[in-house]
Amino acid sequence: MSLKGKAAAIGIGELKPMKEPGPATTALGLMAEVAAEAIADAGLDKRDIDGFLVGMPFSDPGFIYPASAAEVMGLRVKMLNVVDIGGASPAGMIWRAAAAIDAGMCSAVLCVVADMNRAGDQRPPTVSVQREFESPYGNIGANCGYAMIANRHMFEFGTTSAQLAKVAVDQRSNALKNPLATFNDKPLTIAEVLGSRMIVDPLHLYEIVSPVTGGAAVIVASPEIAKRAKHPPIWLLGAGEYADHATITYAPSLTESPIKIAADTAFKMAGVERKDMNFVCPYDCYTITVVVTLEDAGFCKKGQGGRFVEEHDLTYRGDFPCNTHGGQLSFGQPGLAGGMSHVTEAIRQLMGRGGERQVKGAQLGYVNGNGGIMSEQVGLVLERRS
Repeated sequence: MSLKGKAAAIGIGELKPMKEPGPATTALGLMAEVAAEAIADAGLDKRDIDGFLVGMPFSDPGFIYPASAAEVMGLRVKMLNVVDIGGASPAGMIWRAAAAIDAGMCSAVLCVVADMNRAGDQRPPTVSVQREFESPYGNIGANCGYAMIANRHMFEFGTTSAQLAKVAVDQRSNALKNPLATFNDKPLTIAEVLGSRMIVDPLHLYEIVSPVTGGAAVIVASPEIAKRAKHPPIWLLGAGEYADHATITYAPSLTESPIKIAADTAFKMAGVERKDMNFVCPYDCYTITVVVTLEDAGFCKKGQGGRFVEEHDLTYRGDFPCNTHGGQLSFGQPGLAGGMSHVTEAIRQLMGRGGERQVKGAQLGYVNGNGGIMSEQVGLVLERRS
């Protein structure tokens, strides 16, 4: 089955992340706000939306969540579901929406995510291998897992801390041109990254995402609706998805990820080459995530990611534009909406709406979605047709 050209993104919505949300702010309220923005951006009315995909917010888990969220937004839909593959959920929504449209289930799908950042929030317990068997015995949270990946990558391939730091520095340069980014007030240097507080060796403070509150949404529509959209439709050319572990303890490798199969599938479906991409939007919860993604997605050889980011300009004006919105490292990570920021930025660039950070002549872009600790992976190839 191919989804090439079967559906297009026609509208986006994105809230400026907040460090300290107001006491009345809720994940559902944020979803409703950003959904309305995306529907208006697409030039549609709420009644035109007949498909609904939502990400489960960490701050507000619950049963029958898609129906509850749709009810709050006043939607009446023919297809609804929750996508629950961690940070890969937003990218995963795009191809699922296209598949539902291609199957004739619906014609305009709202894909929405939002989440809260409140210090001291108590989240209800869930059934989890990590919670039961890993956290009590030392492998606590994502920081440790990604630090293990970084250490192993350094050991195997000679990757340096300065090379990893350059990812954060270049992406901060992009964020300076993004009014929505959390950190858009001053540039960053490699020395400042390496001089920031060590969180988990070898990862420093500026190499790790900052939790914030926010939301984002995308409207994916059928070719018939896309043709009359007010913005240039951005077509899904290829998609791939793969996972081979849930917890890092059981990963087959610390330095080779499921990204390879997901990306290979996406590019095969799209029928285009890596060299054809005008920019890339790899998930970047940590600097090491970008390096491994560029390797496994096929933009450089395995083990050469550190050298690749060192030798290339990753800014919007450079020879390899990467995360032109600043990435989550500088944009912020509002839960799953952090992962959606890569999707919305790719669509924004391809629509020619990047403002000061617009990549010239952008026609093709690659997006990666990453769940867990390099676990669930989604690859998307998006195109603006001439």
